[in-house]
This record gives sequence, C-alpha cells and structure tokens, in this order.
Amino acid sequence: MKNQYIFYTRNVSQQPDTAHEIHDVLCANAAANLGYASVLVYPEAKRGSLNTFSLFSPYQPKQPDKDFVEFYDVQDKLKVASLPMPWPIDCVGGKYTASSTIVTRYYLPFHLLSHTKIVHTRDWNFVQAAVKNRIPTIYERHYFQKEKVPKAIAESPFLQIAITQSEIIRQSLIEQGFPPEKVVWLHNGFEKSFLLKQPEEAAAWRKELLKDESQRLVVYSGALYPFKGIDVLIDAAKELPQVQFAITGGKTEQVTAYQQLAKDKQVENIKFLGWVLPRQRLVSLFQAADILVHPHCSGKSANFTNPVKFFQYMASGTPIVITEIPPLMLFKDMPLAAVWCEPDNPNKLAQALKQALEIYPRKIEGYTKNIELAKPFSWENRIDKILSYVDESLRPQLIN
Repeated sequence: MKNQYIFYTRNVSQQPDTAHEIHDVLCANAAANLGYASVLVYPEAKRGSLNTFSLFSPYQPKQPDKDFVEFYDVQDKLKVASLPMPWPIDCVGGKYTASSTIVTRYYLPFHLLSHTKIVHTRDWNFVQAAVKNRIPTIYERHYFQKEKVPKAIAESPFLQIAITQSEIIRQSLIEQGFPPEKVVWLHNGFEKSFLLKQPEEAAAWRKELLKDESQRLVVYSGALYPFKGIDVLIDAAKELPQVQFAITGGKTEQVTAYQQLAKDKQVENIKFLGWVLPRQRLVSLFQAADILVHPHCSGKSANFTNPVKFFQYMASGTPIVITEIPPLMLFKDMPLAAVWCEPDNPNKLAQALKQALEIYPRKIEGYTKNIELAKPFSWENRIDKILSYVDESLRPQLIN
C-alpha cells in the first residue's frame, strides 16, 4: 500500500555538528509522532561491501538502534531504512556507480515507489527523480538557489511545495524558476522533550559546573563557527568573571581550538563540554542555566539562518539573551523573558547578560511565557503546517 511518508537524506553519520542531518531526522520523527507511516531513508554509510545480494531486497524499514535514538533523541514510532551500498558503488569513479545514481535510478523506482505516498527531502537529485516518477514531493531548501531549475520540475503538480527558512532564500528560489505560490518559508522547530521538566538532572548539572550555589550559569548550545559569535561570547565572558559559562556542541577540533583561544585570552570562567550525549541531556542542561545565550555575528549568514536552538531555548523556559539578527526580529515584540542585544559587540553582549541576570531570577519551573510562546513551533506543528500546503488527496493517511 502506498502510504509511507518518505524522508530522504544523503547522510546519517551520527557525528557532531550535523545540523542539517539532525533537521532531517527530527522532521521524520515528528511525522511519525503525528501518526504517519514515516520512514527516514538514507544510503548506508559503509561502502564497498561484497554482499551484492542485498541489492535485490534493499528496502527494509526497521526501528533505529539505541545509538541512533540517543544521538538524535527520537521516539519509538520512527522507522529507518539504510540502503545498501555494496562494491562498486562509490568505490570506482563514474556516474553510473555513484550512490546518487543508484538511489534515484534503481532504489527509488524499483523498491521505494510501491510504498511511497509522498517524499520530503533536501536532496535536489532525489526531488527530480521523485517528480519524474510521479510521486508528490516536498522540497526543503536552506541555502540560496544559484542555478535555474528545470521548468518541467518546478511547475509539475507532483512538486507540491518548496520550504525555505527565510524570505531571502524564498526569493532566490522564485528568481531561479519556482512559481511563487509553491514556495513558503517556515521557522524550524523544537523537540517536545524540551517541555519536560527535569529538576533533579538540572540540579546535578549545576553541581557539576558551578563552584557554589551562589554562582550563575550561562549556557550556549550549537555549532562552533566564528559567524555563530563564539569569539564574541568568549570576550563577553571575560567581562563577567563571576559568571560561569558552558558551551556545548562542535567538532573535536573546534572544541580544542576554542579551548586554546580562551586560554590565550585568559578567560577562565568558560567550559567547553563538546557534544552532549544522550542528546536529551541538553534538556536538563538548559533548565540548569540561569540564562541561555544566543550570540551571532552580522553578515550574510545572519540574514537567512533559522536556528533550531532558539526554539529549544524558548521551550526550556529559561530566560534568553538574543542577538538581533533578521530572522529573529519577528520575536522581538513578543513578551519573552529575554534581553536583546546588537551583534558583533562583546561589551554589549556582556551588558545584556548582566541585565538578564538581574531582572530574571532563575525559576526551577521556568518562565511560563517563554514555554507557551514556544509551543506553536514544535517539529510536529511544523509538519502539520507543511502538509497543509499539500493537496489533500496527496497527503499520507494517518495510521495511528
């Protein structure tokens, strides 16, 4: 029966700093939580196996293993299907042995098609193949569209909607050939686990990270790239020596580099925790913080980013210090427990953190107004919104 909601992604590496990969997994997980027959499909990471027999029955949806569940913080309704990539796929050069070719020209039409009601993907090659196979398709595009898109694909009734994360990206798709009525931009979401209160676990974090009960804790979570404002945050931390800062995320080499930078700048009140696993431990860490900080630098990247952590921060109920970047300005007039500050300025960030610590005392239960304002931005609500743009006859049926 064709009723599966297929989410296709090129990589499931379970490695730190894989924001777009996490996005794909959490979208698929949300669809499963809503009651759709959601399957996350991806090429097997291992290449060169001699087990060519797996090519004849490659599509085997199953429950994800424990490591997958802990890394992505998914629930038990999601199914995953790893497509085998035996030799010579990606082991020898050439178009016809490339994994993308095998997936779109063999696996999709001969093994996925008979099960698939709708496709949801960021992979443009998969989009084109799905449309050509007359499968209703949802395309996600998070970066600028730089090339013209084939008219036959863009205007096909099987390409139902293109989802972007900001108006500037939406306009780039329209300029390159997408019909305006087929392109919408939506905010990202948060996992509902961030709404669950974990006071004991939060207390354990504070005991681990703070010198004593009187010290205050500021937490950042996310990628460790300069444009994310990490350098600015280190400089701001130096201005607030009485406050403990904790930073999660980043690749090992990035963590090491920033640890050295903090040491060189003699910033002793900042700890780099690396990738926190199981991922659900972020929930209690956010609740342990006095303030959650969202630094960011100005520039091109600030114009189209749509940070997942912002909505996680809101859902945790912990007050936030937010950098004024275009995609978040819609939230400035909301009655959040938050302080806003300009980008690129360590002194202004330090002042905003100091102000937030003064006016928003820590509440174990969190600030209700942040939690309530976050609820419309769950991943599940985002999937519901996306499907509202899909013709009703083409939507997958709920199985639960």
